[in-house]
Amino acid sequence: MAARVRIGIDLGGTKIEGLALDEAGAELARLRIATPQHDYVATVKALAGVVADLERRVGGIRRAGSGVSAREEASVGVGIPGTVVQATGLVKNANSTWLNGQPLERDLSRALGRPVRCANDANCLAVSEATDGAAAGAGVVFAVILGTGVGGGIAVRDFGGARVHVGPNGVGGEWGHNPLPWATEDELPGPRCYCGRFGCIETWISGTGLARDHATLHPPDSGRALSGPEIVAAAAAGDAAAEASMVRLEDRAGRALASAVNLLDPDVIVIGGGLSKVDRLYANLPGLIARHLFGGGELATPVRKAKHGDASGVRGAAWLWPA
Repeated sequence: MAARVRIGIDLGGTKIEGLALDEAGAELARLRIATPQHDYVATVKALAGVVADLERRVGGIRRAGSGVSAREEASVGVGIPGTVVQATGLVKNANSTWLNGQPLERDLSRALGRPVRCANDANCLAVSEATDGAAAGAGVVFAVILGTGVGGGIAVRDFGGARVHVGPNGVGGEWGHNPLPWATEDELPGPRCYCGRFGCIETWISGTGLARDHATLHPPDSGRALSGPEIVAAAAAGDAAAEASMVRLEDRAGRALASAVNLLDPDVIVIGGGLSKVDRLYANLPGLIARHLFGGGELATPVRKAKHGDASGVRGAAWLWPA
């Protein structure tokens, strides 16, 4: 039987990363190029070019009409900073705004001459970690991106392996754009979010939210305000103000995750993104989540760091096609 290759692509606002995996999930080839800014047609062309380049690097791909060779035509999955609405096939909620309202999945499928699957990048994280990562084998996985922004994705295991739960509105797992739960008086109405609302979870527990909160309560005497990573480092070095900001971040993250557990009750919570590297989160979050669980008690759901780190998104895109 011909060996199968899976190609995953992570379409970011500034870079496009492509990865080819074999059937066992081993990396065969990888490349990265710049994303064409604010140019939809050029973005589709660039994505198709990444697929073609990866197939050339892997070698032996059978094309239609070319006869039998060592490998079947590769499957292609793409992680995008938005979602594809099932009813229309159009992208929405992408912070790479030139994708919004466009039939990306359809256009890329036409350009490549084969079916393509697109999914939100947080959903790709969930599939990756549920397939062979920190939540391998789990039935229901809630994956969280804590980075510049906040995202969430859900993977559900069935007989075909881990699959994305998107929902008819294309917003399954969009946890970052709910209000911060159990907000205190001084947290209301909350910062304005780019989505147009106030007090979204993303405005509080993202890296940018951490920086804004710290600067609000501890204005810099001179010069620029600290970034999220700098606040994390300062807290680790014993800075009292930075430590207080980290405590607030963890408390808010605990409340936000508790609301997700009360609704979904996943088997595993996996954290990715830049803040996932902060080890204290895994010691502190379970107890903070448990405080707000319906009925109380200890949290039975493990909270784990993404095994594949920054590669989880592109690996998850490759796994959008079941075995």
